[in-house]
Amino acid sequence: MKRRFKKSSGDRPRMQLISGRLREQRRRVVAPLRRGVFLLPVTITSIGLLAGFYGLVMALEGRYLLSALLIYVAAGCDSLDGRVARASRTSSQFGVEYDSLSDMVAFGVGPAVLLYAWALRPLGKVGIAAAGLFAVSAALRLARFNVQTATVDKRRFVGLPAPGAALMVAGLVVVYHGFGLNSPRLLCAVAGPLAVALAGLMISRVPYPSFKALPLREHARLELLVVMLLGAAMLFAMPELTAFLLATGYMLSGPFLMLGGEKLAAKTPVLRPVAPPAAAPAKSETGPGTPAGTRGISSRRETGELP
Repeated sequence: MKRRFKKSSGDRPRMQLISGRLREQRRRVVAPLRRGVFLLPVTITSIGLLAGFYGLVMALEGRYLLSALLIYVAAGCDSLDGRVARASRTSSQFGVEYDSLSDMVAFGVGPAVLLYAWALRPLGKVGIAAAGLFAVSAALRLARFNVQTATVDKRRFVGLPAPGAALMVAGLVVVYHGFGLNSPRLLCAVAGPLAVALAGLMISRVPYPSFKALPLREHARLELLVVMLLGAAMLFAMPELTAFLLATGYMLSGPFLMLGGEKLAAKTPVLRPVAPPAAAPAKSETGPGTPAGTRGISSRRETGELP
């Protein structure tokens, strides 16, 4: 015969004590790990910000090629920090705002200063205006992205992303120095209209493909795999030309999508007014003994509803 043992009355408090100790130990171990995981995307964003700032300094010192290469470093950090935050489930509003501030330095002010110091300085005030237009458009593009990020299609960007415009500037610098070109007049003739075109594309409603929504876990098509292998081979064989061609191809992909009939309609307006904080309900000046029909007469008299 099987014997049935009943739990004693002292087992339950003992189990609760053990469970409480385990939860406390888990909290002590997991909490520092979560803080460390949260700091990882912020650290990557900070590295991108420092790369953009250092690139700006190098542009002022005349080391234009190094400044362009640092834009690539900042772009790599920008694409990595968001993926790390989503993979570790540490995305936060603080990270979004900090990433936008970093992007403004790395992909707004830095490329604008590089454009002016490298190519637009001979144009004088016109060059300053073109570079300033690039910086302002990058700021407007980043602000619009923060406002509309939850309402637009995840597969498309509204307008040319600021990193894409900055990579176009960096690609032009890299291909110019990589092929040993030396034509200041031609450079001014190309860089000036390019800065204005990039500024216009950033603040436009031209749809651009987003690589964040690519189904990387699904089986890729053979054509896409071949194109990626060819691109990797060209990047190793001719890095300067390949980087420029990739940036140019992405810049032109938006107008091609628009010519193909694709349009974007954001659900959230950019310049919507900020809702004022809700006011606390006014306390009634009448006492609890006031008849219901006479409550609020003073307020209606003040608004003109009663004489």
